[in-house]
Amino acid sequence: MPRSVNSVASRRRRKKVLKQAKGFFGRRKNVWTVAKNAVEKAMQYAYVGRKQKKRNFRALWIQRINAGARLHGMSYSKLMGGLKKSNIELNRKVLADLAMNHPEEFKSVVEKVK
Repeated sequence: MPRSVNSVASRRRRKKVLKQAKGFFGRRKNVWTVAKNAVEKAMQYAYVGRKQKKRNFRALWIQRINAGARLHGMSYSKLMGGLKKSNIELNRKVLADLAMNHPEEFKSVVEKVK
């Protein structure tokens, strides 16, 4: 029986990886073995980066809320504890936006907590 290699599927698989490597530098964009390794590593970085993005934004929001709270004589932890006690359910993303873009509304939230 003759040997079957299914070159159509192999070529399609390689073209898919080389297309993903578009924009890479040097042999990483057009040599199959180098491009395959580069794309695999890029996918790993992308997966980890999606998790890190969430952490980084949360940290940024906390810094912004803390800065806004300290302008009104309160620390971040006291503000968040007061929000819990007074049943004000605003998440950190919204609070950070208020602190940055709408300081008068943020001040009213801080006054309710005090």
